[in-house]
Amino acid sequence: MTEAAVLFPLAGRRVYVAGHAGMVGSALVRRLGRESCTILTARKAELDLTDRQATRAWMAAQAPDVVIAAAAKVGGIAHNNSHPVDFLADNLAIALNVIGAAFDAGVKKLLFLGSSCIYPRLAPQPITEEALLTGPLEPTNEWYAISKIAGIKLTQAYRRQYGADFISAMPTNLYGPGDNYHPEYSHVPAALIRRFHEAKITGAPRVAVWGTGTPRREFLAVDDLADACVFMLQRYSGDGFLNVGTGTDVTIAEFARLVADVVGFRGELEFDTSRPDGMPRKLLDVSRLADMGWRAQIPLRQGLAAAYADFLARHAAAEPARGVVEAGAAR
Repeated sequence: MTEAAVLFPLAGRRVYVAGHAGMVGSALVRRLGRESCTILTARKAELDLTDRQATRAWMAAQAPDVVIAAAAKVGGIAHNNSHPVDFLADNLAIALNVIGAAFDAGVKKLLFLGSSCIYPRLAPQPITEEALLTGPLEPTNEWYAISKIAGIKLTQAYRRQYGADFISAMPTNLYGPGDNYHPEYSHVPAALIRRFHEAKITGAPRVAVWGTGTPRREFLAVDDLADACVFMLQRYSGDGFLNVGTGTDVTIAEFARLVADVVGFRGELEFDTSRPDGMPRKLLDVSRLADMGWRAQIPLRQGLAAAYADFLARHAAAEPARGVVEAGAAR
């Protein structure tokens, strides 16, 4: 397969990673470190991206050539359900402010990162990019999904109205170093790593996993996503967004058992069917990006081992729970 030609070299560019402290942002910083570019970052204490004037002033002063819009308020099903205003309003503001400020500052290339939850709940599998807006969303995370759809469309609008070289990427479920391991607000990979670890060290006999275990999900290592983002910045300029994933999926039950094995938990798994499953299946069609010459490289077990090592290094000192522990479902 012939790799797409480089259209936009990053060497010598000033690249702003919005959301650099998060899992995706930190992976982008690691990957961009291999390019001959200047990486720009700003912590939330320095720059609140929900503040329109502050965002525009910072962007004008820093004058980046490239912006990667990886900042977002994120969380699992429970957090989405309980904080709909936060997920919709904050993420709408971030998208509007970052994309608008980038255009006003004369940014030459922008990459907006969406989420595979933008697709209809019952979209045909694997999900192609054309499935967007063809059916109802999954109700448990529609607030976040709507904000991401708005960001995609705003990126597309700037290209259509002003000719801006703004593009979007749509990653599948992510995991890896730098994830959020909050006991209530994390996504399924981080939630399972934390809960299986706590069960292992406390001797809990079982872990309860939300849902039936039957939904199928695709999981992409965050460092693979970062590599895909660099690939797209350099080689893609188009009106439509591109899916980013592995092209393969597993059931939540299979995934949970793999995480348990990586962590070393040997107890029982109990599936709490009173908890929501989310979408029955969510597998992305990644053929467009594959045809350009990019494919995910990190095997699932290897990626989970790296994620668990990161958890041990940064989070394992937290006070563990006792007895039966639970892990939430994937988006």
